[in-house]
Amino acid sequence: MMINITLPDGSVRQYEPGVSSLDIAKSISEGLARNVIAAKVNDVVWDATRSINEDASVQLLTWRDKDGKSTFWHSSAHLMAEALEALYPGVKFAYGPATENGFFYDIDLGDRTLSSDEFPKIEKKILELARNKSDYIRKEVSKSDAIKYFTEKGDEYKLETIEDLNDGEITFYTQGNFTDLCRGPHIPNTGVIKAVKLMNVAGAYWKGDENRQQLTRVYGVTFPKQKELKEYLELLEEAKKRDHRKLGKELELFMFSEKVGSGLPIWLPKGTALRSRLENFLKDEQVKRGYKPVITPHIGKKELYETSGHWHKYGEDSFQPINTPREGELFLLKPMNCPHHCEIYGHKPRSYKELPLRIAEFGTVYRYEQTGELHGLTRVRGFTQDDAHLFCMPDQLKEEFLGVLDLTTFVLEKLGFTEYTAQISLRDPENKEKYIGSDEIWEQAESAIIEATKEAGLETTTELGEAAFYGPKLDFMIKDALGRSWQLGTIQVDYNLPERFELEYIGKDNMPHRPVMIHRAPFGSMERFIGVLTEHCGGKFPLWLQPEQFAILPISEKFNDYAQNLLNELAAKDIRGFVDERNEKIGRKIRDAEVKKVPLMLIVGEKEAQEDKVAVRKQGEGDVGVMSIDEFETYFKSLL
Repeated sequence: MMINITLPDGSVRQYEPGVSSLDIAKSISEGLARNVIAAKVNDVVWDATRSINEDASVQLLTWRDKDGKSTFWHSSAHLMAEALEALYPGVKFAYGPATENGFFYDIDLGDRTLSSDEFPKIEKKILELARNKSDYIRKEVSKSDAIKYFTEKGDEYKLETIEDLNDGEITFYTQGNFTDLCRGPHIPNTGVIKAVKLMNVAGAYWKGDENRQQLTRVYGVTFPKQKELKEYLELLEEAKKRDHRKLGKELELFMFSEKVGSGLPIWLPKGTALRSRLENFLKDEQVKRGYKPVITPHIGKKELYETSGHWHKYGEDSFQPINTPREGELFLLKPMNCPHHCEIYGHKPRSYKELPLRIAEFGTVYRYEQTGELHGLTRVRGFTQDDAHLFCMPDQLKEEFLGVLDLTTFVLEKLGFTEYTAQISLRDPENKEKYIGSDEIWEQAESAIIEATKEAGLETTTELGEAAFYGPKLDFMIKDALGRSWQLGTIQVDYNLPERFELEYIGKDNMPHRPVMIHRAPFGSMERFIGVLTEHCGGKFPLWLQPEQFAILPISEKFNDYAQNLLNELAAKDIRGFVDERNEKIGRKIRDAEVKKVPLMLIVGEKEAQEDKVAVRKQGEGDVGVMSIDEFETYFKSLL
């Protein structure tokens, strides 16, 4: 009996049972088959060589697909492990996943250490093994055989992993002389790996537990073409130049202090000006759209977070409770704004006539991130969310969700993020204990998001298991100028917190009803957003956002008074800048303004002072021309 294979275009082809995705690709085109490295079978990523024995939907994956890249890089981690085992006999292997940009493997080298000086010989060995074109062979193994294999090999890390597995769910993968415990999937053979670069070596604890064995983490990246590796390394060099930590220091935007504490950014005057303009931009837009601003404390009683469920889910990993002089009274640094906003909603009786109620706050929250995970502004312990919570009746949910979608896309595009997709993050149906609330509530919330995004015509992807513990969400995945993806804005639908806080409104029927809650933050957090924005524009922020939009550069000190008068005149027109009064040559002043990425330079000397004009120069482009102040104002507005 033949089986039916449904392809992404909806066409159906028939094959003998046992056909592989690679066989299907060959039946379509030999050229396609050469590029297939994995497949999605009924939406689950499989080896392209694995047999299909019943009707299925099949999507063929190449290097160009996200899941294809992930499979390619996970297979590369195994190939690196084979090279390491050949070069360092006795090495033990813990965990080797694909990452967003490559892969790593955590290894135990015993008493030996590994430095980047050894990378060239490891890379050489990886490519040597790749040229063998060894097949990745999947084998189902019983638990007893798996234990026997890794006991003989003396790898306690794999043995500990096997402890949590059951018969029927254990698979080995072998390529060449290397066998690993792995669920897969993998590419057909090592021959498609043509270029490799080991990127870094670092320490990592087994299972992330600082009380367990410290391992060596080796990071790498591979490509199917040498040209792509070259382009990637060039991109990394550009990324280093744009690193927000480097630019933040050069542009005097923010700083960190060990005395204040790791992961707690301090905003300097220029950074504060930039951040304030971002906040004011969103605050003004929110008021136009019917949001009401609120302010809540930086702390809350432990009971508040027990009611919300945050303490049960995150209490052990948060900042520990603050004791007060009163016995048994505990407070927490605020990890979320939503419990406070639920209290605002519930502080008085509500009528359906008041809904939707939209309350917004730039609320600072605190979460104890591990020291090794902190990274500039993009991973911190104290950050400010552009948070808002909308409380509405169920029949208002779609309209409110669409309104939030419109606001979020408006904000992103205003800041120059024109390439983005929206990820619908749903509950993991196989692991429901991670979440609060009934199946009925989850089905309502998930359907609301899916329907609204379809109606808005938004390009979306779907990820199971990525929902918040209290509800599904829509995360905006932003692509920056270097092609990197970042998760920034988020919208979440929540039937659970109104239930836990017993929130009500009196409906048209004069009976109490539960509102639905929408959580939203277009920026996500001010810190992370500004960090990503800085790298996206390389520190050349949009003119309307710049802390200093121009610099007046007097040719000599005798023109400082004229420069100051100009400064005051432009300030009255809401054009922000400064006068460089240093006793330096004009060439040095211009170079320094260029380095600080000041958008416009107004050079003034004797002729300009006599004629009440300025010589205008644009950052990165050079001279624009001599203008009167009115002409400059018109030119400036044309750039906004």
